[in-house]
Amino acid sequence: MSRYQQAPYSDNPGYDNNGFGGRGNAPSGYRDEPQGQGYGYGGGSGADEYPMSSRNPYASGSSAGAGGYAVKKKRNKWLWIGLPILAIIIIGAVLGGVLGTQLNKGSSNSSNNSTSSGSSGSSGSNVNTGVPSGVTDVSSATSSFADGQNYLAVATDTYMLPVYATGTATAGYFAPTSSSSSTANTRWPDDPSPPSNSSIRDHPRLIAPGYKWTALMSGLIDNDPYLKFWNETIVNNASSTLGDDPVAYTPDGGLSGSGVLDVAREMKLRVKNWAYAYRVTNNTAYADRVWLELQTAAGNNSDVSFGADGTRWNAAHFLDLAEFCNMFAIGYDWLYDHWTDEQRDAIMWSILNLGLEFGYNALTNNAAGQAGGYAWWTGNPTMINGNWNCVCNGGLTMAALAIIDRDPTGLAQQIIDLTVPNAFGNCMQGPHSDGTWSETANYWYFGTTGAAELVSGLMTAYGNDRGLSTSNPGFALTSLFHMYVQGMTSLFNYGDHGPNKYSTTANSLMLWGSLFNEPRYALYQRDHYDAPEPYSMFWYDPSFEGTWWDNLSLDHHFNATEGEWATGRSTWASNDGTYWAMKSGALQGHQTHGDLDLGDFVLDAMGQRWFGELGSAQYLSDGYFSSEAQNSERWLYYRKRTEGQNTILIDYQNQNVNAAPSTNFGSTGTEQGPAPSLNISTDDTVFFTHDLSSAYNYTVKRGIRFLNGRRQILIQDDIDGVPTGTDVQWRAHTNATVTIGNNTATATLVLAEQTLIASILQGPSGVGFSTAEPTRTAQDPPNPSGPAGTLDDDQPNPGVTVLVVDNPNGGNHSLSILFDPQWSDFTESNYVTPPNVALDSWSLTSHN
Repeated sequence: MSRYQQAPYSDNPGYDNNGFGGRGNAPSGYRDEPQGQGYGYGGGSGADEYPMSSRNPYASGSSAGAGGYAVKKKRNKWLWIGLPILAIIIIGAVLGGVLGTQLNKGSSNSSNNSTSSGSSGSSGSNVNTGVPSGVTDVSSATSSFADGQNYLAVATDTYMLPVYATGTATAGYFAPTSSSSSTANTRWPDDPSPPSNSSIRDHPRLIAPGYKWTALMSGLIDNDPYLKFWNETIVNNASSTLGDDPVAYTPDGGLSGSGVLDVAREMKLRVKNWAYAYRVTNNTAYADRVWLELQTAAGNNSDVSFGADGTRWNAAHFLDLAEFCNMFAIGYDWLYDHWTDEQRDAIMWSILNLGLEFGYNALTNNAAGQAGGYAWWTGNPTMINGNWNCVCNGGLTMAALAIIDRDPTGLAQQIIDLTVPNAFGNCMQGPHSDGTWSETANYWYFGTTGAAELVSGLMTAYGNDRGLSTSNPGFALTSLFHMYVQGMTSLFNYGDHGPNKYSTTANSLMLWGSLFNEPRYALYQRDHYDAPEPYSMFWYDPSFEGTWWDNLSLDHHFNATEGEWATGRSTWASNDGTYWAMKSGALQGHQTHGDLDLGDFVLDAMGQRWFGELGSAQYLSDGYFSSEAQNSERWLYYRKRTEGQNTILIDYQNQNVNAAPSTNFGSTGTEQGPAPSLNISTDDTVFFTHDLSSAYNYTVKRGIRFLNGRRQILIQDDIDGVPTGTDVQWRAHTNATVTIGNNTATATLVLAEQTLIASILQGPSGVGFSTAEPTRTAQDPPNPSGPAGTLDDDQPNPGVTVLVVDNPNGGNHSLSILFDPQWSDFTESNYVTPPNVALDSWSLTSHN
């Protein structure tokens, strides 16, 4: 069976498709119509890489929430678009307005005057700017809320990232912790009736046990501004969709292609919102709407045709079936007390017949599962350490847990006996030992959400997760991976980025924060725009407090060779600083979601992404998921080829998939202090070098580093042994307008009224900057099949320019390129020209 993974594609010509990650005639990852669903990361397909949508009412930053603050006016083509419009109105305006204005309402007695390396820490003597009018430091918390926390985010920018106060005062900032002084109305109560493996919890038991619902309604929502904001957002989103028609059964790319995954996830999102809203309002209109959606998905709505009898949840693309199971589990469990026995039986039999039976076939690899071609995700015989296994096992487990005490067939218990060990050996191995997700930065969302549903469902139903969360130490670090892979504008979005996220968020950080006793994970996530959704209400620990960035290193080397990479930044608390990330590690073992991208980099400065990723190609193209072998058809598509990355291209050939690069990482180890502003010395730096020779069969080395207090960036390539006359190209993709200097030794990039100058410091005689189109070259082999304009033709990349340094003569040479963001507080004399230092001699002091 050809595996198409998670990929909603439809021909919708109505989208502005300029910019990185655009996919020509198949941009369906972005639904431009209002979903009314809130928070759901409307489109994962091309996510960070698309231009701003002209229909995004919050993107221009021209309007603020009531009593709030307008977002900064930054326009860049590296933006999420297609977000549900209601989400942008509610989350953008409310997060910028409500959480900002709460700071006006009183004071907190919490303070900490400690400083960290590289931080400026006068204890409250300097005013923090960027906070609401009249507030001089963040110790002014709230009188209307009892927990005394500091609510740090004061706005969201046009990238939907939190905006924090600026300044050097440290009063009110302190390291992440769990408050020891929290009261009954500001923390979760102890579980009054803990379940066990021999005594399953009564309903509701999935993620949201009854005592937590009671605690929310009896004080937590009223006394915690985050929970209050999230609750209002969820109920508003639920209300806005009450009158919507049931989601239509619309396969994408055929049922064995992308199937009805979008359908399942949109339904799941609706049911979660409505079920939550019913429980906190007792308004039966929400419960009735859940019932209509469940009836529809079961094939019992005469007004909506919903697939073929018996197979309508589409095991052929098993993700669909798993998400339908998940949706039915929440609808059954959270509304259990509302349903009649007849309704409970109807939902249960749908779960058994349309879902769990197929799950049993897949997990036992019996004839039905094998004949249907849908058992591959179970990892037999090869480990499937990616999102498929997490989502599938998570959905099946949630459904089985929901009905296990009512199931007359025993199938639910059999499913749990199968899913837990299967997930133990597959899903839970998704993060490498350093926390890096085995697929890509965007597939992390799908994998960790599925894993969190699985773990949380078991814990709330039985009191333990059967050892899943501790089966791989990497799971305790994968939240850190997510934090570091987020740049100043968008993710280091290497490889494929996947489909619509809908109800898939980063809110598993809140669960992992509690499980692994890392409050900073939850504190980081609670300020992000995807936080308001039902799971957050139960995964978030309101006793967590502090500044998530305090004592957090600016730099990190994720050193597991399976997916190695490194990153450095100038600050955690501002989106206007500098950020780079560079890829290394193995090119195989990424569930066919990776690129041939060793040495690939992204660069942020001054609130803009100057060099970035193109993202996924067309998932339904021939051979796209065929394999990761050197001769795979996947590597014929521009966005997956080496030339489609920001790296070195030699003789127009792809990198060797068996490459095993060696690396060297060095950092001054600067940590963000308690204050949002961070003063950095001019010799503060981080660098990352790697020997890429095994990828090219020549001696090829690449390095990147900060210079001049992290205000300038240097990339250097040292290349030996390339035959004379062999073409060697330095390539980087940008949305900027590029002007080449008269001597071609400089290139001026302009983006959103900001400027960056690239300069060649050393290189082969006669080389200079030029530009190229982001398309396949005449030297490339043809695509697998199909004429131009069909699915099998490469997606165009309008709005993207490739900045190139071309050396057609090969030979031995070193190429150094210096990037100088044109900072408003810099004059020409502030910029430095570094010495020429061979990569093997790079050190923390080699460029001082």
